Amino acid sequence: MLIGLLKEGDSENRVALLPEIVSSLNQRKVTVYVETGAGEFALASDAAYKDAGATLASREEVLKKADFLIGLHPPDKPLIESLSKEKVWLSQYNPLWNTDLVKQFVSKGMTTFSMDMIPRSTRGQAMDVLSSQATVAGYKAVLDAANHLPSFFPMFMTAAGTIRPATVLILGAGVAGLQAIATAKRLGAQVQAFDVRSAVKEEVMSLGAKFVEVEGAKEDAAAGGYAVEQTEEFKQKQQQAINDHAAKANVVICTAQIPGRKAPLLLPKNAVAAMKPGSVIIDLAASTGGNCELTRDNETVVEHGVTIIGQSNYPSLLPADASKMFGKNILNFLELLFNEEGEFMLNLNDDIIKATCITHQGGIINERVQAVIQS
Repeated sequence: MLIGLLKEGDSENRVALLPEIVSSLNQRKVTVYVETGAGEFALASDAAYKDAGATLASREEVLKKADFLIGLHPPDKPLIESLSKEKVWLSQYNPLWNTDLVKQFVSKGMTTFSMDMIPRSTRGQAMDVLSSQATVAGYKAVLDAANHLPSFFPMFMTAAGTIRPATVLILGAGVAGLQAIATAKRLGAQVQAFDVRSAVKEEVMSLGAKFVEVEGAKEDAAAGGYAVEQTEEFKQKQQQAINDHAAKANVVICTAQIPGRKAPLLLPKNAVAAMKPGSVIIDLAASTGGNCELTRDNETVVEHGVTIIGQSNYPSLLPADASKMFGKNILNFLELLFNEEGEFMLNLNDDIIKATCITHQGGIINERVQAVIQS
């Protein structure tokens, strides 16, 4: 089978596979066609791909010749319409949210995989693109906040007096949140973190942050480590605790998301209005509505003297290492799909393949996606 690597759009600097991954695929007897310039912004030249064993081609030629197409983001409607049902598509396309896209794939009869549906299991860790890219997002979010904050992160004791350290509040202690905690601590800030999942308290405290605890949270072991919808009573107590801590913070980094749902609202307008002038909010959940009521996706706005940055694609701003991590996740997954002779083997009895395969032969394979579309 021939794999085709596509160049991303203008707003994306990453590439799904770096030359080193192409070389590994070649060793498994998998041929790879690469769209010219695909890795340019991730510091991967066409010459490097050629040296790794790839065949460079135009976009039209890659789409025509490749059996298995790989990208970072979902294809647009014209691209889907141009593809035959024999093509296999792999990217990250959030099928629990983008249900119309799933329906388009079904109508085409295509086999598609969405890497953001990898199970949060021990076996799935090596393929978990959400975790690898969230690591990048948490790190870059703190650096961006530090750049926009009009004061220092660390404490300074100087002849001119003592500068107090910044207070950073992290909302959501998943992979992005934990990385944000670690990065903010390295920069010398005082860090506090909130999460509805009590299980993360120990991790938060081990990184040197204070855990903001609100009693009465509902948890679900079947949620795969994600937060779940909470009761109204808990939401009220939670909101008061967040408002109180946000008012004292210099930086708030929002990372809370629920798969297939709009991001939970954690910072309403009145909470932003009560924050210190010059404070910074970084909202990583901007693409699904944002944790802050005033967030605008892919925009920076100033309200009540507070800078609010809606940025849901920080990994694109660290393209070399983000691409390296993403590509390694993809390679580990492809090893489940291709045998040593380079033949495509779709084993739907494998729990990871079954969870990640969204559509096949005109039907929906993933049961969670199926339930969302039928509801």
